[in-house]
Amino acid sequence: MSSPKTKRTFLGFDFSTQQVKAMVIDDALKVVYETHIKFDTDLPEFRTHGGVHVTEDNVTVTAPTIMWVKTLDMLLEKMKKDGVDFSTVAALSGSGQQHGSVYWKTGARRVLSTLQPNHTLAEQLKDCFSIPDSPVWMDSSTTEQCRQLEKALGGPQALADLTGAKAFERYTGNQIAKIYQTNRGGYDNTERISLVSSFGACLFLGDYAPIDSSDGSGMNLMNIRTRVWDPDCLKICGGETLEKKLGQIVPSLTNVGPISSYFVDRYGFSPDCRVIVFTGDNPASLAGMTLTQGAIGVTLGTSDCVFLWLVEPKPNTQGVIFSNPVQTSDYMALLCFKNGSLTREGIRDKCADGSWEKFDQLLELTPKGNNGNIGMYFDVQEITPSISGVHRFTADNQKVSSFSDAIEVRAVLEGQFLSRRTHAENLGFALGPSSKILATGGASVNKSFLQVIADVFASPVYTLDVANSTCLGAAYMAKHGWLGGDKVVSFDEVVKGALDYVLAAEPDTSVTEMYNTMADRYRRLEQQIAKEQGADY
Repeated sequence: MSSPKTKRTFLGFDFSTQQVKAMVIDDALKVVYETHIKFDTDLPEFRTHGGVHVTEDNVTVTAPTIMWVKTLDMLLEKMKKDGVDFSTVAALSGSGQQHGSVYWKTGARRVLSTLQPNHTLAEQLKDCFSIPDSPVWMDSSTTEQCRQLEKALGGPQALADLTGAKAFERYTGNQIAKIYQTNRGGYDNTERISLVSSFGACLFLGDYAPIDSSDGSGMNLMNIRTRVWDPDCLKICGGETLEKKLGQIVPSLTNVGPISSYFVDRYGFSPDCRVIVFTGDNPASLAGMTLTQGAIGVTLGTSDCVFLWLVEPKPNTQGVIFSNPVQTSDYMALLCFKNGSLTREGIRDKCADGSWEKFDQLLELTPKGNNGNIGMYFDVQEITPSISGVHRFTADNQKVSSFSDAIEVRAVLEGQFLSRRTHAENLGFALGPSSKILATGGASVNKSFLQVIADVFASPVYTLDVANSTCLGAAYMAKHGWLGGDKVVSFDEVVKGALDYVLAAEPDTSVTEMYNTMADRYRRLEQQIAKEQGADY
């Protein structure tokens, strides 16, 4: 790609679990270039599988920090070879896999600030990490630290009220606590702790970059309402020195300074190029989907995810709440459901001979609302809430062991989307006249699914084929931050006309009240199952 120097572009990066991606958009937000480097195949010397190292007990999961640095070297060289004109980049931003953490060794800041353009980043930073293997979001070795934090703060709900989530093993505060307790030497030799996102920004800034409030929300350390570190959480997880090691939290979209001279001299970036604070991959995905107030983003894949824009959140122990990345006075919530497409496919195979066409035909044999029958299908232990098993209820709430094929087909769809709706409402989302659903993911091509979603949520459903929404969101945020952030211009204005959502399904208003009643029933029945299985709700 070559561009005249009068052209202005914006650059987004994504440091994800399995690869580092880059995307260039022009001033009109059109994607003009994208590429990636994969850890497993392009850097085989690190012997990662899926971008990580997993211990034999499948509990401790890490990634070599220097691998991420070397990948960026390779990515930028590839972009240069492909003809990307870095001199046109007005601003860059990025995202990182949430909950991963990087431990800069004492003295690393000096190295960052004196990078020499005739050497790679990896050559110069190879000895800069006190903990060379970064804990990542897949790690589940911190259960003890999670219980300690919850107990000290008054329980899971009290911690959720304070930080936006109960204590999760993957959350960075608990990862820090484990290192603080088990590797005090490494901890004490740590000058700065970064998230994967702020780590990426450090490389481009040539200095320690702050953590943004949106990614900082995913640590069990930040007060979700004041957007500052909570002193009690800090002391429990890392003692008196943790606040200094973390640095300050800044609002998302903050312009943190000009790009390091290293990138000006080595790659031809303009010295005027600005670095906009990086954020987490989930917040960046919200930006990439151009989610706005009143909309719900639903991704339909192996796991289903629900993204919510919230004005007044209601934290609970099921979902997670972050500071909103593009309207920093608001919030976003994320709900993950393990039982997504594979569960739907299992019912298709069992009831419709593996045919989606027959599945849709069976769906049409039953009325909307399924004559009051409700099904809950948790083939694997669910996240939201933490329950398992298949549970079928008749219209009078009697539990039964089986449904007919047609009832089963409708029950799996209605049950899944009643679940998505009720848990969105539990976190503070209120359906209203302006509500709309933005559906993406592989299963969003199925019109029958989309109609059930529209009816259950009483909202129109729009579809969009978004590739690399996280990287795209980072590029959008680069422009938004360059323009001054949400204090100067709204995200709606920045992304206006960027993506063309297509109306895919409109709600049948004649069944709205019926589904309102079913949603209340579903919530009570799911609470009942959670209580029987000893799960939080």
